[in-house]
Parts: sequence; structure tokens; C-alpha cells
Amino acid sequence: MAVADADGLHPEQLPQESEIRADLAAAFRWAARFDLHEGVANHFSAAVSADGSQFLLNPRGRHFSRIRASELVLLDAHAAGTMGAPKEADPTAWYLHAHLHQQVPRARCIVHTHMPYATALTCLQDFELLMIDQNACRFHGRIAYDRNYAGMALDDTEGERVAGLLGDDKSVLFMGNHGVLVIGATVAEAFDELYYLERTARNQVIAMSTGRPLSFVEPEVAQLAAKQWAEYPDFAKQHLVALRGILDEEEPEYAR
Repeated sequence: MAVADADGLHPEQLPQESEIRADLAAAFRWAARFDLHEGVANHFSAAVSADGSQFLLNPRGRHFSRIRASELVLLDAHAAGTMGAPKEADPTAWYLHAHLHQQVPRARCIVHTHMPYATALTCLQDFELLMIDQNACRFHGRIAYDRNYAGMALDDTEGERVAGLLGDDKSVLFMGNHGVLVIGATVAEAFDELYYLERTARNQVIAMSTGRPLSFVEPEVAQLAAKQWAEYPDFAKQHLVALRGILDEEEPEYAR
């Protein structure tokens, strides 16, 4: 039997780096199409080694809508805390993603955006993602909140702090007055979560804007729906396969 790296995956369980690159490039392209991005800001990363220490990150200054698989920068999370940001990487991405890949093995893919509706919720006092529809129930019990904005993530303590907020059971972090961060076991899972998180936030903002009382899903029903979402077979994978199929026809250079 092959031996896994510490807290990591067996090597035979890993997809090829080329496939991870293509998946991540597709996620960037669709983040631009879905208006989940901010131009050359925001960052997605994906681990390619069994222990998660080797990871891909979008190159500094490259617009989401133009990123190609071959352009993704390969970095070493073990260097976090021992050196400043590599010149190819945005400093805020390095200080956050490198530490998370090093300290949270389950975070195989990390996506951070300032997408409009979810970010709007982070600008509300005592904000919370409310269990008011089926999509919201998907995130029941898996959201962490950081309501203390303290400027840009430009030091080595930020990644460690965020890792502590995620703990062992949270996969979504709402960052007060800032944006959101989502982690997943694959690029497909993380991007699917991001997509549905923004749809959920949009539904909440629209419902709140009516001024009418909100109708809440009972906690036990929300918990059941969350379990059903988690067990739904290959949903995230099928979503990304479909999205890549569209890109294969319309923007095939994304995978090069």
C-alpha cells in the first residue's frame, strides 16, 4: 500500500496537476462571467501535492477572464513564515493561502472573493447567512464569521488566525466588511460552493429588500437539507464538467 504524506492523500488519489490546472483556470474564467471577481484582485489556489504544501495560485496582475492553466504559479507553502511574498504572487494571497494550505490539509482548494451580494451581507451589523431557502440550508452549520476587519492581510499571522476560525468543521468564512473565503476538497467542490453561496446571499438581500417578514426554515429541516446536499452524488463535479464543456467550445485556450 502506498503511504500518504502527513495529513494528506495517498499519491494515487491525486488528480494530475494538468487537470487541476485546467479546473482552476476554468473556475477563474467562470468567476469573471458570473461577476464573482474584482478584475485582477481576489485569489484562488489549489494544492497539487499529497500533503497540500505545493499549490497553484493565480499570477499577480492577471485578469480572471484571461487566466490560462499554464500561467498558474506553483508555490511552496512550507516557505510561509520564512520569506516574503514571491514576486509572481500577490502579497495578500501569499500570506493567507500559503498558511492555510500549510495548516488546513482539508483545504485542497481555497477561493477568496469580494462577490457583490455576499460582501453586501458582510457590511451589515451582526450579519448572518439566514436559513430562508434550500440553497441556504446547504451551508447550515458550516459557516464561520469574522466580524473584525483590520485591514489587508499583509503579515504572516493572518493565515494562522483564519485557520483557527475555520476550525475542523467550517468550510465558509464570512469576513466582515471584506468578502468571503471558501475551502473545498477539490476545485469543483470549492467553486460550486462559491457559486451557490453568492446565489444564496442574493436571495437573502432580495428578500430583505421587500421589507416583509422573512420565513425561516426550521433548524432540524435545515440540518436535514444540509445533509442531503452533502450526500447528493457528484453534483459539484457535474457542474464543473458542464462549465468546462462550454469553455471548450467558446474559450478553449483556458486549458492551455
